[in-house]
Amino acid sequence: MIDRPTLRAMVVALSLGASSASFAADARHPTVVELFQSQGCSSCPPAAANVRAAGDRPDVLALAFEVDYWDRLGWKDTFSSPAWTARQHAYAHAMGRDGVYTPQVVVNGRIEGDGLAPGALAALMDRGDRGASGPELGFASGAVTVGAGPAPADGADVWLVRYDPRVVEVAVRRGENAGRTLPHKDVVREMLLIGRWDGRAASFPLPAGPPGLAEAAIVQEAGAGPILAAARR
Repeated sequence: MIDRPTLRAMVVALSLGASSASFAADARHPTVVELFQSQGCSSCPPAAANVRAAGDRPDVLALAFEVDYWDRLGWKDTFSSPAWTARQHAYAHAMGRDGVYTPQVVVNGRIEGDGLAPGALAALMDRGDRGASGPELGFASGAVTVGAGPAPADGADVWLVRYDPRVVEVAVRRGENAGRTLPHKDVVREMLLIGRWDGRAASFPLPAGPPGLAEAAIVQEAGAGPILAAARR
């Protein structure tokens, strides 16, 4: 008999696999899927499971941002940060939304939804596909390198993201998820603005960081606009 988590993962894999033919993304140019969630939100675990499954694909960079506005409602998220809440609000402003909610999935900084159904997540990834445009982006000799190409009028931000690629189990003792142990993966621990890109080839030195975290780089139109390029190492 197949248990429910395994069945969900199979459904997600089939849904995402069916849509992969239309993606311009590949392992060198991954689709960025950002999940905004909280351990205190009972609606979040299904979306988190969908995003974890999507993150197993080489052409997807999945990032989990734990927001802090649930912390006062009975359980303080062990990974929450006001910086991640600020990033979610920046997306709401950029997309003309009235407010924020959890769970929320943002794909390539271009499209958002709740990601609760595997098919809905696959549809978001299709709609948010950024195509083959964008500068070449990578890591070399202790730096993030960005190639030349067309840039937005106001330029673009170059971000370094450090996240935990492991599955970390968290026992939630209070709040809506009291008594549950929730798996977390690709939880963002640092997001550093390391430079600006104006269309010319550029190199940005990597700042020192804590050991044990994976790193990714993102070039994003200023003001939480569309993501132009992404790369991991």
